Amino acid sequence: MANNKKCEHLTEIEDVLSILNKISIFAGLNDEQLHSLFQLLETIHYDAGETIFEQGDHPSHIYVVRSGRIKLVATQDDTPFELVVFDQGQCFGESSVIGIQPHAATAIAVEETELIALSRQALLSIYETDLALFSTLIMNIARETCRRLRSSSEVLLHYVKKSNNNHNS
Repeated sequence: MANNKKCEHLTEIEDVLSILNKISIFAGLNDEQLHSLFQLLETIHYDAGETIFEQGDHPSHIYVVRSGRIKLVATQDDTPFELVVFDQGQCFGESSVIGIQPHAATAIAVEETELIALSRQALLSIYETDLALFSTLIMNIARETCRRLRSSSEVLLHYVKKSNNNHNS
């Protein structure tokens, strides 16, 4: 994490499980798997304006917004572009963690925010202890990444078509 925030282990399982059950990368997990996953999760608090990670940082966690909002900002040629805002119950950072690629954007807390985090090391430890859980998580992350890629492609196609129409006018 960019600012070395203190992580705390979660204690209120029912509250967290109700959030995890709504997130696509945790879909299809049975109660035993969800409980195993819960044991590996941490919570991290950020104040408004604090950076979770910076563009170019190496990925260390998958994050779920428990409360608050996070915006992703990519900087190109010294110009910042706000890409997306993640609200309560949304997940981010998962593609970077499994892709082992530096973060493509900076994540910033828009307001006071609490995140649920699964570290890369914890995710890899699941491989050793529960291969079925690990496989489901990786497959779900791949599906979510594909959904986001398709959405990005549609937005890009929209702008290409718009640009072509403007040049043909």
